[in-house]
Amino acid sequence: MRAASAPDLPRPPPTELHDVTDTYFGVTVHDPYRWLEDADAAPVKQWIREQNAYTERILGSFPERDAIAKRVGELALTSTQRDAPVLAAGRLFYLQQTPPQPQPVLAAADWPSGAPKVLYDPNASAGTAITAYWPSPDGRYVAFGTAEGGSEATTIRVLRVADGKVLADALAHAGGGTTPQALAWDADGKGMLYARLPDSGSQFDAAIFHHALGQPASADAVVFGSGMSPVAEYSFATSADGRRRAILVHFGDGDPDRVFLEQRGKWKQVLGPEANVRSAAAWQGDRLLVIAYQGAPRGKLLAVAPAGTSEVLVPEQARAMQNVLPLKNGFLLETVWGASWGLDQYDLKGKLVRPVPIPEPDVAPTDVASNDASDQALVAYRGFTFPGRWGRYDAKSGALDTVFEIRPAADYTKLVVTHLDAVSRDGTKVPVTVVAARGTRPDGRRPTIVTAYGGYKIALRPRFVGRYLAWLERGGVWAMACIRGGGELGEGWHEAGMLGSKQNGFDDFAAAVDALKSSGWTDTRHVGVIGGSNGGLLMGAEITQHPDAIRAAVSFVGIYDMLRSETFPNGRYNVSEYGTVREEPAFRWLDAYSPLERVRRGTAYPAVLLVTGENDPRVAPWQSRKFAAALQAATSSDLPILALTRTHEGHGVTASFGQRVGNDAAALAFFAHELELP
Repeated sequence: MRAASAPDLPRPPPTELHDVTDTYFGVTVHDPYRWLEDADAAPVKQWIREQNAYTERILGSFPERDAIAKRVGELALTSTQRDAPVLAAGRLFYLQQTPPQPQPVLAAADWPSGAPKVLYDPNASAGTAITAYWPSPDGRYVAFGTAEGGSEATTIRVLRVADGKVLADALAHAGGGTTPQALAWDADGKGMLYARLPDSGSQFDAAIFHHALGQPASADAVVFGSGMSPVAEYSFATSADGRRRAILVHFGDGDPDRVFLEQRGKWKQVLGPEANVRSAAAWQGDRLLVIAYQGAPRGKLLAVAPAGTSEVLVPEQARAMQNVLPLKNGFLLETVWGASWGLDQYDLKGKLVRPVPIPEPDVAPTDVASNDASDQALVAYRGFTFPGRWGRYDAKSGALDTVFEIRPAADYTKLVVTHLDAVSRDGTKVPVTVVAARGTRPDGRRPTIVTAYGGYKIALRPRFVGRYLAWLERGGVWAMACIRGGGELGEGWHEAGMLGSKQNGFDDFAAAVDALKSSGWTDTRHVGVIGGSNGGLLMGAEITQHPDAIRAAVSFVGIYDMLRSETFPNGRYNVSEYGTVREEPAFRWLDAYSPLERVRRGTAYPAVLLVTGENDPRVAPWQSRKFAAALQAATSSDLPILALTRTHEGHGVTASFGQRVGNDAAALAFFAHELELP
């Protein structure tokens, strides 16, 4: 048994057992914490209150907490931040936030050097957040979505850019959480197509509706997708003038797209799921440029003609294709290989013109605002040691001139980034990036935090360490692993870590932790792991498969009960990524790694902090409740197992400035105590 992390650590509140059993293909599964799934039940509310009080008591006993929280708060106060730029009709739209402003506002400026103007400020109503926005082709209007309390349940509204007036149009049930928002304006700016869930409140059976400005939403009619799939999810690719539109639709989060072109008011499928398109498409003139992975695990760029025929414009390269962006007389192609990112300019025939001169290494593009009517594009990029810059890229000269940058709250120039390869159980090399302050030498016991994601083809980009400087400047180390299931090495990397191959990603992460030890950075006593959502599932796997390999784990909004995940609406959308317990092969692999099923009584588990939001639409909050209860009852160590339920929070997508800072402070204080940060 490990030594207690505090002299007189109290035991957690007890959790009652009410055993329920399910049988899957002859296997009986016991679920004594099923009752914790009912958030409206009085005993569950009491359990949450008691667990929150216990967690606050433990965290409050850590002498490091106040100093860490203070420093995290200081580091959060950067200069004004800008994100999500979009160019439309000679105007640049974006989201802007000046810390400690709770939520970003919607702003616009004439491109390239006009004065910024705030169009909409959600902070006038506490708990409201902008979820997405879409300027009309002529720039006269902006449609924007809002949601409340972290729920992501979106209502779309429209404002007039000239005077900022919000029109009467209000389109409820417009996605968010389970199914993404999607909107494409008509070319004349008098109406739009948008994704909409049923008025009944069901989280399934989204379809595409048409809305005419000034008309009630009740008059909107379905134009596409009715009866297509209960878990249909949509995205649009629209030309700059709005005259060409495509719909990309997939059936669940791990499913490839079907691509449809609009032709005289009707929709024609031009690519099926066999093309393996993953929502990367853009119009260049009359051609739709699409990244497809059929027979090309690193991607190939197709040009789809109006008639629906396609040709390979750029064949598979040594690096993985990630996104395509239009330019006048060409396009930009974003690529990635591990932690290395690039952006290249091509001409109309698919010939490489030049790389965009983004500083290298350890820097990645985060957003590109461009269209096929202009040879000027805005390229946003960031690195581990700086929070973000916007550059105006001139496709004629190849120059990238800074037009905006965020000023950090401290000096990050003394941070050093290094790279190493871990070797997974099957011999696969796994890229790992390590960040530490200059002078921090591997001494075999550095307090080290390791993170990864590994799902849905999401490729981790170099991220500004920001508030984590509070960790690094005290001699701590931060590391990021690019594990299978993500897209850092292409769609083949994703497919090697999904469905029945999901265990590969868990093995990759365990190998990354081992590599940090064998390379001399840390040891078991001083290593902690952190992740969220699918990365929370990863944390659950690390905790239950390798409890002796780490000292502490922090997991946000994680999935831990893989056998019951489908009972929550978004769980059904995840079937194409994880598999379903309704099919025996998938049940076998889900049961084999499901963290809740792998909890074993008498095991010395590491210190664990599980954080969830009461309004999470993507991962059921009861996932964290059940996993915490099981770990608390099973562990033989004296290390804390903590569960924290945040009120008025969801999955973190629309979290406020204060919520994000608070979560980082809690995680770092927990790690500082458990990993003995100086």
